[in-house]
Amino acid sequence: VQLQACGGGLVQAGGSLKVSCAASGRTFSSNAVAWFRQAPGKEREFVAVISGSGGSTLYADSVKGRFTISRDNAKNTVYLQMNSLKPEDTAVYYCAARKYGFSRIITGYDYWGHGTQVTVSS
Repeated sequence: VQLQACGGGLVQAGGSLKVSCAASGRTFSSNAVAWFRQAPGKEREFVAVISGSGGSTLYADSVKGRFTISRDNAKNTVYLQMNSLKPEDTAVYYCAARKYGFSRIITGYDYWGHGTQVTVSS
């Protein structure tokens, strides 16, 4: 499975942005997909994860209530809608898929996209 994240950009604080993660190679409707992010000088951190069916989701406390993860398996795409963005949300956002399970833990994710830059200005 190859993952391609896109949709990042520059937005003002309080604004919204939607990033997408498109999969190719095979369908990934049975795979949990997560978004992680990495700010300069910081470790990569969990943002949100969605199960293969889309019926289960988990969010980091820092984004709960502001971000929504969703997926369209017919389009082999996972989305992250980000609202009420803050400067501290600035990071490179990566999508990742795992063969088995459903977790917020970074280890165990088998496929990674290259990331898309999200910059929130104050």
